[in-house]
Amino acid sequence: MTLTGIGYDSHRLGEGRRLVIGGVEIPSAVGLEGHSDADVLAHALIDALLGAAGLGDIGEHFPDTDERWRDADSIGLLRAVVEMLAAARLAVVNVDCTVVMEAPKLAPHRQAIRECLAGALGLDGARVNVKASTGERIGFVGRGEGVAALAVATLRSEA
Repeated sequence: MTLTGIGYDSHRLGEGRRLVIGGVEIPSAVGLEGHSDADVLAHALIDALLGAAGLGDIGEHFPDTDERWRDADSIGLLRAVVEMLAAARLAVVNVDCTVVMEAPKLAPHRQAIRECLAGALGLDGARVNVKASTGERIGFVGRGEGVAALAVATLRSEA
């Protein structure tokens, strides 16, 4: 059986924070605000995986009201979700992600992001796609106030 899930996340940009996208720190004067490292792409991907598996969402498993997750490495959270999937006899087949941000440009970091995500997912890099877009100066992304990400994940039941 094939299962598909979609995930979305967004975070505000703020000073004094690191900009981490897909597990890769990107040089920037501003970073993403959040309880964890605020990796918007990893969070969207986690929700896509959990959604495909019917296992709820990121807030149920890693709530921002729990101090254990303060400044958490989101790639570590992604690995924990992959372990949950394995325990449920589900395997990740493919993921497709889009990051929406005005600046900095994601293109120079895209391959590193793909490799980081593929490593966390236990997938060949060819099964992980990362795209970038802008807000065309419209809305919170277009005004440079934040970053959004979407992800689609396909799982296969091993049962």
